Amino acid sequence: MAKLKLRIDQLLLSAQVMIDNALADAEIKPALAAYGYTEETLTVGKNLYEKATLLQNTRKKEYGEQIAATAELNESREKAKQQYMKTLKIARVALKESAKAGEAIMLYGVRKRSLSGWFEQARAFYANLLSDPEFITRLSAYGYTREKLEREFALLDQVIAKHLAQKQETGEAQEATAVRDEALEDLAAWISDFRAVAKVALAENPQQLEKLGMVARSKG
Repeated sequence: MAKLKLRIDQLLLSAQVMIDNALADAEIKPALAAYGYTEETLTVGKNLYEKATLLQNTRKKEYGEQIAATAELNESREKAKQQYMKTLKIARVALKESAKAGEAIMLYGVRKRSLSGWFEQARAFYANLLSDPEFITRLSAYGYTREKLEREFALLDQVIAKHLAQKQETGEAQEATAVRDEALEDLAAWISDFRAVAKVALAENPQQLEKLGMVARSKG
């Protein structure tokens, strides 16, 4: 990833140097124009560079939003998970004599680690707990009122909302990457042709090539 970022940064920087200096230099400009790289043609390259730069910045923004959304999801899930585990431990004490509780609210067994698995277990736990007056009565002796359980149940909705937001941000980041990559390919192709032509147009002026960021090979 670091190498890819470096290559992209190098492409954008070299493109900026080549195009801006080609447009600005009074000696380079006519030499290139003689080989078809007029101001209009150079402006096409500049537009490709500006588009690629804009899309690169957009991608960074989208991935920043994805990272933030992931952090919010993890925080929300951890909060709900901690509360769920506390309540589960109390329920195992309060409902240990209830034959139906073990299956109805899945009192025992391993808690699933995947988000979907954990969510289904937690949702069944609270939904079935709240639908049975006997369960609520027994838990109330330990400070768990219906209102408290409903507040904890609502935490699960927040987790799902954060999950959906994180999925959306991930999709937008991936789309931004695909669009950015296409723009970079267009720019790279243009720069490749430009570089080849510039080396011919400025073959007798190595200093001019260096102004474009290209090192001229020494003769001999």
